[in-house]
Amino acid sequence: MHIFTKWREYFPYYKRNLKVAFPVMITQIGASLVGLIDSIMVGHYATADFAAVSFSNAIFFTVMVFAMGLLMGVTPLVGFAKGEADRCAERPSEALSDRCAEGPATPKGRITALFRNGVILTMGVCVVMALLLSSVYSFLDRFGQEDVVVEAARRYYLYIVISIIPFLFFCFFKQFLEGLGNTLVAMILTLIANGLNILLNWIFIFGHWGAEPMGATGAGLATLIARTILPIMVFAVILARKQWRQYVGDRRQETGDRQQAAGNRRQGMEVIRRLLEVGTPIGIQTFLETITFTLSFIFIGWLSKEALAAHQIANQIANLTFMLAIGIGSATTIRVSHQLGKGDLYAVRMASNASIHLVLLMNTVGAILMISLRNYIPYIFTKDTEVIAIASQLILFAGLFQYADGLQTVGAAMLRGITDVKKPMFYAFVAYILIALPIGLICMFPLGLGANGMWIGFIFGLSVAAILFHTRFRKWLRQRDNTRKA
Repeated sequence: MHIFTKWREYFPYYKRNLKVAFPVMITQIGASLVGLIDSIMVGHYATADFAAVSFSNAIFFTVMVFAMGLLMGVTPLVGFAKGEADRCAERPSEALSDRCAEGPATPKGRITALFRNGVILTMGVCVVMALLLSSVYSFLDRFGQEDVVVEAARRYYLYIVISIIPFLFFCFFKQFLEGLGNTLVAMILTLIANGLNILLNWIFIFGHWGAEPMGATGAGLATLIARTILPIMVFAVILARKQWRQYVGDRRQETGDRQQAAGNRRQGMEVIRRLLEVGTPIGIQTFLETITFTLSFIFIGWLSKEALAAHQIANQIANLTFMLAIGIGSATTIRVSHQLGKGDLYAVRMASNASIHLVLLMNTVGAILMISLRNYIPYIFTKDTEVIAIASQLILFAGLFQYADGLQTVGAAMLRGITDVKKPMFYAFVAYILIALPIGLICMFPLGLGANGMWIGFIFGLSVAAILFHTRFRKWLRQRDNTRKA
């Protein structure tokens, strides 16, 4: 009876976490499926164009994930201020009410400052990332690809490099709204843009409705158009809702006093510094995770093309459940930052525990499906019997990998909710680069386990990451408890 009563206490937290997480899950899965559909559509046009798209995206996303991770620092900072604002509204008689008066230091003032200066930071990130990716354009022929692939890649690559500017602005607006607790708007607009992207692919890749068939170039143009409308739509939604429009601010209402202007600039630089302080380690952490899996494709490619194809199949299947874990992780960051802003440590603990329960449940279902269907899933992708045989083994390990992957994703999200990001960045380097990859290589070659060995390395590395992340968060909770009791 006691256990049942305890579980009943979690039900409201499950409900709130899922309400926030579900739109993120749909958004992530939708984006993954569109990427898969893009590849299939270009693949049906020409093999060289398919190779060009894959080659270009491998370069593009390695840089892109760092920029996206950097902007993720917006969510916990806005979330904490939103939690304080809610507490001001709910309990104005408490000591915190001293910070609830009008002015830039209030929660509302800080959210407004985060929005304004976050836009400035995003502009700077766009310029740096675009210049960095553009610099690679002249060296696309130095990566050992065939000339026909490089020629198709050049045209496609230019479009997606340009598209990074509107896409990063969308990422900023998305992270800002997530900090305010809304994940539904980004889901709806992403699905609209994804649908448009598929339609434009059909028109530009194959030459329908009077358009010339453009192959990979058409796919790049479709991506640019779809990504351009995203920030326009989300900013229009922000302006349309009074509760969000207030954070955009109106500079015409500010005084022209030089001292006031200098103070605003100093405050702006401090906000940008804080955004970089939180966002940069997150960006590095996401980059480390991405580069780990990118390198795994290179290492497994040393075995055989069949092993590489099988690894791609297992990775795509595991990626679907990873999207669910990302949804739970995003909800965790939002809920933890909100409750921390309210000063409710009990709710912080309950919300984080609820996320652990949810990700374990979801990844258990995913693991059962993977393991039980491992001999059938590969047939969706190929008829090559050798690839199928290897892939069925890798999917077994991908199923076992679910627990480590889900727990480390939620653990990192919990720490982001309390803006603890520097030590986790170091933990990620140790777990991904110093443990996962070396163990994977040892198992692959000296121990002769083939591609299975790399997935064993993943399981070890991400398990270490999960243990380190969760241990650090529990330590933080104990310290806060002790501080309150003192």
